[in-house]
Amino acid sequence: MSVLVLTTNYGTEQDELNRPVAVLRGAGARVTVAAQRHEPVHTLVSDRRPGADVMPDTTLADVGDAEEYDAVVVPGGTVNADRLRTDDRARHLLAAFAAAGKPVAAICHGPWLLVDSGLARGRELTSYPSLRPDLENAGAGWVDREVVVDTSGGHPLITSRRPRDLDAFSTAIVRTLEGRAG
Repeated sequence: MSVLVLTTNYGTEQDELNRPVAVLRGAGARVTVAAQRHEPVHTLVSDRRPGADVMPDTTLADVGDAEEYDAVVVPGGTVNADRLRTDDRARHLLAAFAAAGKPVAAICHGPWLLVDSGLARGRELTSYPSLRPDLENAGAGWVDREVVVDTSGGHPLITSRRPRDLDAFSTAIVRTLEGRAG
């Protein structure tokens, strides 16, 4: 299994980056963290307090093709998600994963990138509750559950609401990938 994680260099929610990466690596996945610049990712805790710095493996610009990976993960953090949704390369990568039929996973504010990549329309998903109007306006069906796995749109879409849903989110990604490998 090979998983790409998309992030900016500031404002990513610490646990929403680190915990899925740890779970995926623990399940045997090769995880590549791609940021906008090859500089530390300055994470935040609850969008307010400084978190741990994480060194990315590569940059968004240097990520090859979606074909090189089995899935993509978008962590939240309000600042991270707001900046990532305006990044042309991030939008292109997400759309390429979807077009290839590969799992796309986003948590908390990460689903904003689904809106700006055109991937929310017609899908059932969840997010941090304040994103509900944005997602519904983009044509998504929003539900309030810790994790939603929607397989209706040609590629699995895995979404969760907030950091306390990380166990369910990470487990759903691993199970989806294991199901695809079998």
